[in-house]
Amino acid sequence: MTAVAIIPARGGSKRIPRKNIRPFHGVPIITYAIRAALESGVFAEVMVSTDDEEIAHIARQQGAQVPFLRSAESSGDQATTLDVLGEVLDCYRRLGREFDTLCCLYPTAAFTGPEALRAGCARLQEEVGAGCVLPVVAYNYPVQRALFVRNGRLQLVQPGQAHARTQDLESTYHDAGQWYWIRVSALSDPAFRILGPASVPVVVGGLVTQDIDTEEDWAMAEAKFGLLQRKRSP
Repeated sequence: MTAVAIIPARGGSKRIPRKNIRPFHGVPIITYAIRAALESGVFAEVMVSTDDEEIAHIARQQGAQVPFLRSAESSGDQATTLDVLGEVLDCYRRLGREFDTLCCLYPTAAFTGPEALRAGCARLQEEVGAGCVLPVVAYNYPVQRALFVRNGRLQLVQPGQAHARTQDLESTYHDAGQWYWIRVSALSDPAFRILGPASVPVVVGGLVTQDIDTEEDWAMAEAKFGLLQRKRSP
């Protein structure tokens, strides 16, 4: 099985400018994803898909490949992850290279280590009928008891669960936003979705995940990362 790590890192992040190369515990945050992919030993190629020359330069410094720059179409706000992955695979095909599997590894996935990538690769091989494997994390409060605020008043999203005991409610999960192992053959199915019935979850804890969309998120991620580093120190 030939695998490629694709790290999508466009330059035009809006909510946190230059997020993908902003210093995180002393190094550009994309460094952690590149190092994890290289150290995992499971990839024939570790590449960064970017439209930005500075990001490309940093990626190459860290040992990743940037064989081509991303097109304007796949760099816009409306481009999806699958759009980016498809473009990368098409560009490699034109260079005469094909891959059986890919791992889309987000540039802000600082908590992802090489062990997690190796485990994801192994899980995809084990799950014969699966198109994708990805980490998910449980919501820390039952979504069945979620609330709307409408016209200044509270309204339950699921009124029928108003008196249910929280321990009796089914656990729910969300995408950890770190990586996706995908069979390239699955991408040829127009119905394929990363968060779909062909995907297998790997449940991870909240301490090793953090979406980074705001400055508050960034501060929380740095705090969690620092705590984990201290726990791992002898």
